[in-house]
Amino acid sequence: MITVLLADDHAFVRDSLVELFSASGDLTVVAECEDGAQVLDAARRTRPDVVLLDLAMPRVTGLQAARELLDERPESRVVVLTGSLTPALVREAREIGVVGYLLKDEDPGALPGHVRTVAAGGTAWSAAATSATAGC
Repeated sequence: MITVLLADDHAFVRDSLVELFSASGDLTVVAECEDGAQVLDAARRTRPDVVLLDLAMPRVTGLQAARELLDERPESRVVVLTGSLTPALVREAREIGVVGYLLKDEDPGALPGHVRTVAAGGTAWSAAATSATAGC
């Protein structure tokens, strides 16, 4: 079973992802956070295989949470799942060690496969995120 920590300030998004992953049969959500400030503590308690972070959250953003988590647990497999895409955000995510950048408006049915790939040591960069930083 692949374990996942979700961090998104919208309960509907978290609930939808829990439902999607539960239906997959091999993914289970072990922690849900509504703010980036909760991520490090939740990751310490649950030791998830994959951490999915929204970027725009109150108090502590997803990238700030990723930086804190990866500073303490560099082996963590962190993926950004967001509606925000700029070259600067994608570059910053790469620089701090995030292994994926996916957009919320992409096919939700592909998300379990991306999580499996990341848990197995791969990466999950959307085509839009990759092209946003092409040539940079």
